[in-house]
Amino acid sequence: MEGKFMKIVAINGSPRKNGNTAQVLEVVRREVEAAGVEFQVFQPGAKVHPCLACYHCLNTGSLRCVQTDDMVNDIIAACIEADGILLAAPVYHGGIAGGMKCVLDRLMLAAGCGVNQLHHKVGGALCTLRRSGGMETYQQLLGTMDAMEMLIVTSDYWGAVHGADPGEVQGDTEGMEVAAKLGRNMAWMVKVLAESRVPVPETHPRTMTNFIR
Repeated sequence: MEGKFMKIVAINGSPRKNGNTAQVLEVVRREVEAAGVEFQVFQPGAKVHPCLACYHCLNTGSLRCVQTDDMVNDIIAACIEADGILLAAPVYHGGIAGGMKCVLDRLMLAAGCGVNQLHHKVGGALCTLRRSGGMETYQQLLGTMDAMEMLIVTSDYWGAVHGADPGEVQGDTEGMEVAAKLGRNMAWMVKVLAESRVPVPETHPRTMTNFIR
């Protein structure tokens, strides 16, 4: 493993700069970097476009989205190169914030639905919320990675940290400890895979079946 470059990329799906999601990710960063793994956060903000369902990325195998005036292509490229991917999003009305959903739709279509570039990467998920919707959002984030043949790593409790106004997550001691442990576990798994001499299982594009007759 000595000399091997290892990196975890995090996607912050909140439009707020220095908001609760960003503060939770800083807790993760400390643990990941302490383990000797690089940690990079992308925060596309509110100015991100939804997927057009044009399938250009899928049909051409370009691994890029045709929409080029936001951060999503940079995120796609970084996720393809990374050893691990952490999805972090605030909860909006009981589910993933809209901007984060736009990013995930385009990332998974461009990088995962053809020749899957995300398979066997280490994955983790966190969400921030005021009161309810944490489990639904957390499961949506996990389900996204589950469909990409990723190796999902967890903490010792569900990845939901509570707080409304920026900074309130600091008062959720248990939630912040969950985030820190997730960072340690993801860094550990990245290093385990880097040291492993076991060949990565083969993968292939799934057979797409539409439910029509």
